[in-house]
Amino acid sequence: MTAKPVVLLAEELSPATVEALGPDFEIRSCDGANRDELLPAIADVDAILVRSATQVDAEAIAAAKKLKVIARAGVGLDNVDIKAATKAGVMVVNAPTSNVISAAELTVGHILGLARNIAAADASMKAGQWKRSAFSGVELFEKTIGIIGLGRIGGLVAERLKAFGTEIIAYDPFVTSARAAALGAELVELDELVERSDFITIHMPRTPETLGMINAESFKKMKKTAYVVNVARGGLIDEADLDAALRSGEIAGAAIDVYVKEPAKNVPFVELPNVVATPHLGASTFEAQEKAGISVAKSVRLALEGDLVPDAVNVAGGAIDKDVRPGVPLAEKVGRILTAIGGDEALTRVEVKIAGEIASKDVTSLKLSALKGVFTDVVSDKVSYVNAPVLAEQRGVEVELVTTTETDYFRNETVLTGALANGEVVSVAGTVTGPKLIEKLTNVNGFDVEIPITDHMLVLEYVDRPGVIAAIGTLLGTASINIAGMQVSRNDKNAEALCVLALDSALSLEVLESIKRVVNASRAAVINLAD
Repeated sequence: MTAKPVVLLAEELSPATVEALGPDFEIRSCDGANRDELLPAIADVDAILVRSATQVDAEAIAAAKKLKVIARAGVGLDNVDIKAATKAGVMVVNAPTSNVISAAELTVGHILGLARNIAAADASMKAGQWKRSAFSGVELFEKTIGIIGLGRIGGLVAERLKAFGTEIIAYDPFVTSARAAALGAELVELDELVERSDFITIHMPRTPETLGMINAESFKKMKKTAYVVNVARGGLIDEADLDAALRSGEIAGAAIDVYVKEPAKNVPFVELPNVVATPHLGASTFEAQEKAGISVAKSVRLALEGDLVPDAVNVAGGAIDKDVRPGVPLAEKVGRILTAIGGDEALTRVEVKIAGEIASKDVTSLKLSALKGVFTDVVSDKVSYVNAPVLAEQRGVEVELVTTTETDYFRNETVLTGALANGEVVSVAGTVTGPKLIEKLTNVNGFDVEIPITDHMLVLEYVDRPGVIAAIGTLLGTASINIAGMQVSRNDKNAEALCVLALDSALSLEVLESIKRVVNASRAAVINLAD
């Protein structure tokens, strides 16, 4: 008889998780937090299930000679070395949607707690006091709720708070007005949201652009009676500026669940009476933990049975044809580039066209990977193959997969075309070439190019004329940014031209604006694929 695949439970998981695995696996257990116990236990297992206490780092992965799957029963993957896993050919899966309801409900709970001073009143009672008049609150009825980031969690918050008779306004440059209207929300600019809202809750990804997006300038524009809530990512609200605004009375209060450094210690505003602070409880419900365990158990089953795992966070493993597999990471990068080219405009439609020999095979994974790339840099949720189509549906983005065996120049090509909310159409194409599987950009908005895709790139469209390339080089040189590669394409002489540059380092928005101004670019997009 063939031995059953071995699944190691490195932390305590619910009976439902084990039940979801089924009878086809040998189940073992260990204390994953104990390295002396983990390393020998992982040596001959096919899969390991963890929560947050077990560090599945390069050392542990190297010790696991048969490991095929690392499953994190939760959203975060800080305790898993994804790069080491990918290099070793080990699939990493998590449960990206398991905590969305819990996070949304915690947000609503914090808003209600702030409105009625629940935490402060409770502390007063437990101190033996009766200060009824000191804890007068406000009703949510007819108050304006500002939601920054109208993705999965932000949308759930909007639906729940609408029932309180509130006015919902939202800022999200990647959500269409139609999607916002379906949630009962009015899309506004960030400054307007900050000025009008009685309660502001933020649900954005943590990126260089969103870090500190609510800051001293924002607090000055808020009502003195306004409250802010953050259960999304630490650092979206500048902690020092928040502390100053609370102490000066610029805003009425705050509820914070996430911090720049965790575990959070000696955070000044936590001690203030008008602050409700919780220790990152967004996913800390029985239901969220149960969903997470069951979700990853099902993923482990799929992976060990050789099927495509929709919520894999890396590209190793799964039932993907060997000829299709090199196109999976390419499709994701092309999706991210499409989003960057589109700028701040929301997508309403995405066509994923797979051309060439692989079009005769199952290329569903390329569609999913492309969608993952499209949404990776614009939503707060962890984007995976399983939730990318859901994100598209939620945002009213129509998605179509087109296949053809005919190509003009390349053996295989992935072409993404996006319709934007303003009526504009953008497109990006890429291919994988040669024995080294080099990923190349082959077309942008109808301009033919052939340049390797790198971590840092700059795309410019402008009217072709002498001196433009020299000006770009001078500005990048002044900013100490080296050009690793460059290609210029144009359709007609003295007409629009497209310049694609591969850079050795990231380009700041300040330098981008300088380049855009000097060359009078009709389009300027920075592409950062480093993370």
